[in-house]
Amino acid sequence: MELLLVEDDKKIATAVKRGLEAEGFTVEVAFDGLDGLWMARESAHDLIVLDIMLPGRNGYEVCADLRDEGNWTPILMLTAKDGDLDEAEALETGADDFLTKPFSFPVLVARIRALLRRCAGHAPVPLIVGDLAIAPSTRTVTRGEDRIPVTTREFELLEFLVRRRGRVLSKAEILDGVWTHDFEGDPNIVEVYIRRLRRKIDEPYRKQTITTIRGAGYRIDDND
Repeated sequence: MELLLVEDDKKIATAVKRGLEAEGFTVEVAFDGLDGLWMARESAHDLIVLDIMLPGRNGYEVCADLRDEGNWTPILMLTAKDGDLDEAEALETGADDFLTKPFSFPVLVARIRALLRRCAGHAPVPLIVGDLAIAPSTRTVTRGEDRIPVTTREFELLEFLVRRRGRVLSKAEILDGVWTHDFEGDPNIVEVYIRRLRRKIDEPYRKQTITTIRGAGYRIDDND
């Protein structure tokens, strides 16, 4: 299981990371909200442990941003002592559970394992195109028996296209749906990610899942 820990107190983060790794987890650490948001977008994780008080972007904002973008990775929010309002707002912004600071490490591990079990029990149905399966709950992609490693952004792009299969989607629509409406980078980033996906999900299998409609955009059909 791969976890993302977003905690600005480096002493706490180091101790928690070491303990979780001893429990068999793989742990990435971000020390501020902006880095945490970027890491959550760029790599797939099984669960995110997210502190509220973070520099750059607080935990509420990070959680809300991810949920608005369709990222439903389970989130365990770390709230302040006696923080009833913190707990309420954590759940309102999309967190799945919360744990009050200071906490004991065994309780943290137990809450993480319980949340992973609970979320696995309510997994959304995979999206299927031919022999390609996209699982939103685990953010995994498989073709036949092969699991295909993809980044978070690649997964979001593929999921966006698959959910709108049969439609021709322009670059602008994809940017608005997968990136953000105020994205100010190069629109050709869409082509870059389409190429990356094709190299992973199509070329090794001699498939053509994503079709380019010249001058219009991209389309995925029901049968790849």
